[in-house]
This record gives sequence, C-alpha cells and structure tokens, in this order.
Amino acid sequence: MAMAGSAIGLGNIWRFPYMVGEHGGGAFIIAYIVCSAFIALPCFLCEAVIGKRARSGVYGSFEKLAPGSKWKWAGGISILACFVIMSYYSVVGGWSLDFLVRSLSGGLAPGRPDEAVGIFSKMASSPLESITGFLLFLMATALIVLGGIKKGIEKFTKITIPILFVLMIALVVYSLSLPGSGGGVKYIIEPDFSKLDASGWACALGQAFFSMSLGVGAVLIYSSFMKKDERILRAGVWTSVSDTFFAIISALAIMPAVFASGLEPGVGPALVYETLPYIFASMGVETPVLSAVVTTAFFLAILMAALTSSISMLDVCVEHAVEQYKCKRWMAMLLFVVPGIALGVPCALSFGSLKGATLFGLTIFDICDFLCSNILMTLGALVFALFVGWRMKKADVQEELNGPLFKVVYFMIRWVVPPAILIIFISNLL
Repeated sequence: MAMAGSAIGLGNIWRFPYMVGEHGGGAFIIAYIVCSAFIALPCFLCEAVIGKRARSGVYGSFEKLAPGSKWKWAGGISILACFVIMSYYSVVGGWSLDFLVRSLSGGLAPGRPDEAVGIFSKMASSPLESITGFLLFLMATALIVLGGIKKGIEKFTKITIPILFVLMIALVVYSLSLPGSGGGVKYIIEPDFSKLDASGWACALGQAFFSMSLGVGAVLIYSSFMKKDERILRAGVWTSVSDTFFAIISALAIMPAVFASGLEPGVGPALVYETLPYIFASMGVETPVLSAVVTTAFFLAILMAALTSSISMLDVCVEHAVEQYKCKRWMAMLLFVVPGIALGVPCALSFGSLKGATLFGLTIFDICDFLCSNILMTLGALVFALFVGWRMKKADVQEELNGPLFKVVYFMIRWVVPPAILIIFISNLL
C-alpha cells in the first residue's frame, strides 16, 4: 500500500495529462500502458528485489550483494536523478502551494472561468511569486527530512491520497458535463498514432518510470523495509495497476476541460494549472461554497502528494551522504539543498523571465525534466534490471519472486526489458 501510495500522486495529475496532450492523446495512453506492463513493472520488481534482499541504501545494496565490484558506482545515476528531480519538482510543488493559498483567499476567480485560465501565467510571469513558492516548498521538504517528522507526513498522505482519488472521480464527472468537453473525450478515445514517434514512446516509458519513481532508488528504499513474507510481485502488480488507473482518471478529468476551456492540449507542463482553475471557477458559478471547499481540499491533497515525493527524493540523497561520508544529517542536507536552490531558481523562472532561455527548443525546466525522465531514470532502471538479471544469483532472485510466474518474469528481466529500454532510449536520441 505504501508503494502504491507513493506512485499515485502529482506525477499522474500534473505530468501525465500534458504528456497525453503532446503525444497523440489515446495513442500515448496505449504506449504508456504497454511500457508500464512490460517494462516498468519488471523494473519495479528488480529494484524491489535488490532492496528487500540487501536492506540498505542504493550504494550499500550494491556493495552488499556484489562486494568489491564496481556496481555500486552505478548507484550514482540514481542519486543524481533524485537531486535533479527534487530541484525542479519543488517548482511544481511551489505552484501547488501558491494555488492552495489562492483557494483559501478566494483568489482563483470563483464563478469567473475566463479569468481563472490566466491565473497561472500571471503567477509564472512574476519572479517573486515563482521563486517564493519554490523556496517555501523546498524549505518545508528540507525541514521535514531534517526534523524526522517524515512518518507523520506519510500518515497524513494516506488520508489525502484517497481523498484525492475521490475528488478526481468527481472532477471526471463534472468535467464531462462542461460544454465542449466531447472533444476531449474524442481526443482520448480516438488515438492519433501519427504523433506517436520514437520521442513519444520514450516519453511514455519515461512517464511510467517517473510516475512509479523507478530508477532513483525510492522503490529500493521502500522495499528494504518489507517483511520477509511480503510478496514483491503482488506489490508490484498492485502499484502498477493503481498507478495506471489513476493516470487515466486524471486524463479523463483534465482533457475534456481543456477542450471546454479552449486551451491547447499540447500547452506543456502548465496545462493542469491552467485547466483546473477553469473547472473550479465553472463550478463556482452554480455552487460557490462547494467550489471553495473542493478547490481547497484538492490543492491541499496534491500539495501533500508533491511533498511526500520530494521528501523521498531528498531523503535518498541525504541517507547516501550520511552512509558514504559519515557526516551529520544537517550537513548532508545542505550538501544537496544549496545546489538544489541554484538549479531550482532558473527552473522556476523558465515560465517567466527565462522563458526565452532555451536549448534545442527546451527551457531549463524542460531540460531537467527530459534529463531525469528520459535519461537518468531510464538508465537507472536499466542498471537495476541488468544487476538482477545478470549479476545476482538466480536462486536469490527466485527466493524473492517465487511463484508460478517466476520463469516468465525472469525471462522478461533478462531478455525483454534491457533490449526494450535500449531500443527506445537510442531511437529517441537519433
């Protein structure tokens, strides 16, 4: 349940819908389901096997299972990915914090849908607002990791995630009732495979990895606390199915509203934060009180989901530094938070004053997102798969994945997953 809870959250609500919008609607969803079932799920199992078997951090796990080898240095990919994700993900968390404050103060234009659409662009164009939200979110993450109250946040998230799920179902129903929403449904149901090129497949794989937090050591850390009799395969299937279902629900909630509001589905990372205010403001025309309550509850829930993810990313980095360099926890935290601020501030300004600072058409924020989801997480997952499939003893792997499907799963880990990842990865770079 804990791993499923970590997978379901802001990655589904914020990232998945705009990926659907950029890569052919239903065509991307089909690619995402294929990548989740046949690549991401086996990668999840590999990472969980390592964590449960070694019961240590990323570096420590490789050192314990392959002592004296150079495998542990591959763990550096996971640490780097965690650091970059923490930095730019805190920008998105800052947006959620900003929108929560606005919902509490009535600043999301309840009852005025046309005004609500432009709220995000106004916020993003203000350096003060963008950087303040980012810094507050990152500082909250750092203080929680430093103060050791992570468990309290995780318990709170176990409450907010189900609430978030119920709210998303309600938003699907409401979004489908908006005038012009049929175009969004058609966009999802009728896939446009002409837009699904090598880049689309790479993004589908990257989204599957990003959403399930694969290749960064987060699943490894979670599984290191699993009981001996807990079944990894069951946890993996449950997490994958839950994550995919929630992602599709998010697309069904967002895409009809995108077409109803007249927005472009391929607008990018800002899509959800331009669409949701429109939905809530439209709701406020008839039921202003209900709109205010739902809006506040929704942004509180996604803020907590974002906070939990950022905590896990920073925690992986801090635990690594403490374990490897034997330094105090606060020093380890500063080692990553200070550079994180240096990287995160330009990301926060990528939607405003630094919007024109691009490389190959990508803003600084886009570069960080591409680097993590399409390169670092992909390579990290590949390393875990190669280690389980070709370095660990088959008997040890079977002990953790024992069951009637072991032969099929083990075959996929060795002969399907690595080639599939490499083919998608290389074709995207060509």
